[in-house]
Amino acid sequence: MHILVVNDDGPPSNQSSPYIHSLVIALQSAGHVVSVVLPHQQRSWIGKAHLIGAAVKPTYFRPGTLHQDDGTVHTLPRGSDGNGHDGGDEWILIDSTPASCVQIGLYHYFEDRGPVDLVVSGPNYGRNTTALFALSSGTIGGAMEAAVCGKRSIALSYAFSSRDHDPVVITEASRHSVRLIEYLVNNWADGVDLYSVNVPLEPGVSQSKVLYTEMLDNRWTSGSCFRAVNASVPNVNPELQEHEVRHQDKKVGVDSSSETNGTFMKRSRIQHKHFQWAPDFSDVYRSVEEGAPGNDGWVVKEGMTSVTPLRANFMHQPGIQGEIKLPDNDEPTLYAIVDSDVPYVQSLMEQALQRRLGKDCYKTVSSLSDLPSPSAPVFQYREYERLDFEHAMMHSSSSLANAYIIRKALIRKHYLSNTISNWVTKHPDSILGKHFKFAFDFELDYAEFLDDALLEAYELRDSLQQNKELPEHEKEWWILKPGMSDRGQGIRLFNSEDQLREIFEEWEIDESDIDSGSERAEEDTDDHSGDYGTGVVTSQLRHFIAQPYIDPPLLLPSSSNRKFHIRTYVLAVGSLKVYVFKEMLALFAAKPYCPPSEDEDQITDLARHLTNTCFQEGGSANEGTVRRFWQLDPHVPGLSHGWKEKVFDQICAVTGEVFEAAARGMMVHFQTLPNAFELFGVDFLVDQNGTAWLLEMNAYPDFAQTGEELKEAVVGRLFEETVEVAVKPFFGGDAPVDGTGHLRLVANLDLGRKS
Repeated sequence: MHILVVNDDGPPSNQSSPYIHSLVIALQSAGHVVSVVLPHQQRSWIGKAHLIGAAVKPTYFRPGTLHQDDGTVHTLPRGSDGNGHDGGDEWILIDSTPASCVQIGLYHYFEDRGPVDLVVSGPNYGRNTTALFALSSGTIGGAMEAAVCGKRSIALSYAFSSRDHDPVVITEASRHSVRLIEYLVNNWADGVDLYSVNVPLEPGVSQSKVLYTEMLDNRWTSGSCFRAVNASVPNVNPELQEHEVRHQDKKVGVDSSSETNGTFMKRSRIQHKHFQWAPDFSDVYRSVEEGAPGNDGWVVKEGMTSVTPLRANFMHQPGIQGEIKLPDNDEPTLYAIVDSDVPYVQSLMEQALQRRLGKDCYKTVSSLSDLPSPSAPVFQYREYERLDFEHAMMHSSSSLANAYIIRKALIRKHYLSNTISNWVTKHPDSILGKHFKFAFDFELDYAEFLDDALLEAYELRDSLQQNKELPEHEKEWWILKPGMSDRGQGIRLFNSEDQLREIFEEWEIDESDIDSGSERAEEDTDDHSGDYGTGVVTSQLRHFIAQPYIDPPLLLPSSSNRKFHIRTYVLAVGSLKVYVFKEMLALFAAKPYCPPSEDEDQITDLARHLTNTCFQEGGSANEGTVRRFWQLDPHVPGLSHGWKEKVFDQICAVTGEVFEAAARGMMVHFQTLPNAFELFGVDFLVDQNGTAWLLEMNAYPDFAQTGEELKEAVVGRLFEETVEVAVKPFFGGDAPVDGTGHLRLVANLDLGRKS
């Protein structure tokens, strides 16, 4: 999770803020991304207030040694001096309140870390049990501010009983708090805006009970919470005053009827005085002793952790009660097998699990034989050939796989063409009819049988026949694609039957030379490297499709008018929800585009027409080859402003429809499972009119073509969102109802298949 941490006690200080550093370290150790915004000084007892009338100014705190007051404050953030960021941790301090820390942390910093999933306010220096503490608490005020901003939040307080801040006890309390935070996030109750959690700072707290509680409704009964002081006495340092207030061991209020300061003016009916905050905590302790067992104050007094569900109105949420059973540290929520042949993918998926689940919630194993029992909850993220589908089918409620068993209707080009053709025939108004070039498929082993193969593809044959009578610039061009190849292999352009025949004859020669081991085979191998590795062996790939070539495509002056296609990542979950990942890629061809009718070497110079980076020398490392879609030119000649949003809407609509076409119309060749999900790479081409055309769909897409520069922002974020939407809900977490800020829900089908 991405967690924003705020407090009301300010930066780490053994005197007034001794717990914040320990909690941040514990959260980070659990695999969470932690961002920190704190008041620059003590702001206790300020509630959910904001200071107005002055600009809020940040400074930048660099934590030092844990439990040592050696952190440093700087006027500018790391890297501002031009020497680069040294990678150290850095927190933001602002001269305002905890509620303002939340506002500024949510909306003005940390955009590169993604949306904030949870706000933790605290740990407070002292308990925040009962209404008397809660109503004035800056800690609860910060969490309340997050709640009214639409974020889940937890107010965390440590109820100490000793001035000695034992590092061992603090560490145990912090680890215990992290486990409880993760539990609450995964088991968030309906109607709850925030939780107020009070952890007794006592040895063995992690072994004590954790109870849902109501908040004790109590009142001040001993008079004023202020005491009068001599006006000539200088102000007390707020950190020192909070330290003294929190450690009071006797009544510090004064009798409002007595007058203790003999220096006050005698003649004025209204005497000039100063006042100092000095609440009498005996009111709180007495109300706890006199109250019935079970409230938050009583639970903490008994050495247990209290969890009080609250609405964003400072009152507890009724109806939630009982003991909370945290998962045993030795029994993870799930076991995970991450086994990818691609190091790029392996590391990012492991990172996503740590960040979104927390390393204490799952355990990595290398095989199913390592499970404590066959029915133990397990998540398999493996290469398709190594997925144990038999185990997944036998344990459908506890075993989650990262691929469907059968999905040919989508990922094989000739099957996809038939899927869409059949669907549009039955649904003439389908959007697919306007966003997919209908193809003709045929089977062919050798070029000599081409005439027979084209007998049923009469539309293609008629088009090629008509081309004979047309001038070159009016001829219709076609693109040939092997039905079961990937990475751009075997793709060719043609506009005549003779050209098509030459393509197959060329491949037969290559195959014959390779089989014979001739010297020419070695020469041709060198030639293929210049041809970007687009060859294919016809005897191995018999299925082909031919589609009308999309010309002219949309070209961007900023990218030297090179053709590009859009790589969209799509997540299909269970049976069946479909999400489109908003962070899309634009993949560019190696050379500037030239219409095939004007290309002198149009048959072989595919570098102008094919945008797959796999066969470009240097691949995605080439400058400008892979760009983020949303950073493309905002203004393009011939298209209206906002063209990217319109293209994205088209992509979402087409994607949702094509999955429905496969799920409902091709059930033999696309079979969903309730305990599986899959990530697909879906490619679209935009023509010069701004229409997005579906090209193909790929299972196990080549994530590495994203490159190193966009690795975290695109694939890393995709994997984290996948864990959030597909993995966590399967193992008991809450599922986002309508997707997330990064995943748009485009199809929600009920196919009647349950785990």
